Order: sequence, then C-alpha cells, then structure tokens
Amino acid sequence: MSVTISLQEFIIKKDSSSPLAVSVRELAKRPGTMDTLDEIRPAPANFGNAVVGVPEGSDIGLDLRLESVHDGILVSGVVSAEARGECSRCLDPIDFPVTVDVQELYAFEPMPEGQSQDEVDEQYVLENDLIDLESVLRDAVITQLPFQPVCREDCQGLCSECGARLEEDLDHHHEVLDPRWSALSGLFGSDAAHQTTETREER
Repeated sequence: MSVTISLQEFIIKKDSSSPLAVSVRELAKRPGTMDTLDEIRPAPANFGNAVVGVPEGSDIGLDLRLESVHDGILVSGVVSAEARGECSRCLDPIDFPVTVDVQELYAFEPMPEGQSQDEVDEQYVLENDLIDLESVLRDAVITQLPFQPVCREDCQGLCSECGARLEEDLDHHHEVLDPRWSALSGLFGSDAAHQTTETREER
C-alpha cells in the first residue's frame, strides 16, 4: 500500500550548505511511501566543465519521484537547467538547455566492511534523514555538457593568425613564407624574400 507524504515534508535542511539538500525524514525506513519533488532550486558553484556550465544561482528544475524502498530512498526523474559558455570556434557567448534523466538510490546504511573501494565511492548514503542531490545531479548534468560547444555546426570560427571572424570574409587568408627564407626579408625586404620563395617553387 502506497502512502503519500505532503510536499511540505521535503524542505532544505537549515544547517546544510548545499542548495540541493532535501529532508526525507517522513520517508526514511517506511517502505512503500513516496512523494514527488517538483521545485526550482539554485545551482551550486562549479556546476559544469572548464568551458561551459550552469551558472551559480541560476535555476535548476527538479521533477523527481522519491520512493522509500527496503534499502533506502530511490530518486528518479528529470532535471533541467540552462547552460552557458562560449563557442569554442568564434568565442561568442552561447546558452542552451540541458535536460537529463536521473535515477539513484540513497542507502539507509553504508556498505559493510570488505566491499571494494569503487563500490564504496559509488554509494550515496542518507545522513541525518537528509539526501544531498548535488553530487548525483552534478554527475548527470556535466556528462551531458559538450567539451567543445559551438554556436552552430557551420561556425567558421576565427583566424588563427589575426583573430578575424572568418564568416565575414570567406576569402580571408595570410601569405605564409617558407620559414627557411624568412631571414632574407630582413636583409633584402619582404619582396625579395617572396620572389626567392616563388623561384624555389618553380624549380
């Protein structure tokens, strides 16, 4: 038999430093009870990779189901946010939505001794009837973020020599002299070096 708990029971614990911490006191060790969590929470700091991420304090939408099972609290649902960064080609600012599915079990008790370190590291445990969603959501969202975001797939980017925007001048290019003859430009001028390079190419 399923028992529904009032949403007011899911509150941020006052002494928690994480904006994604949730109290599950009324669900703890009561298998069969469940509730939904439909809220907007502020994003914590460093919620992204080196080039793109969810800005600190911006909205993270939580549409989650919390179920008390025999071993802990099963959290499942959808998380949405708005990522911000810059195009890896032209460096223009970009914003795009991120939506991910999550499912994780928060155990009532830590694993007994003798378990492998990998298993222990992957386990999430309730602490003082509190689950902290930050680590789970951070892993879920960050793995969906591109390491080389682009403003659009056909972005031409910037010239590596002068930084000019290539899409504004499709014929943009720089004359590249043979570096073995570059010293001649200082002795005879750039024209002489260019002529020397052309003569060598004709041969």
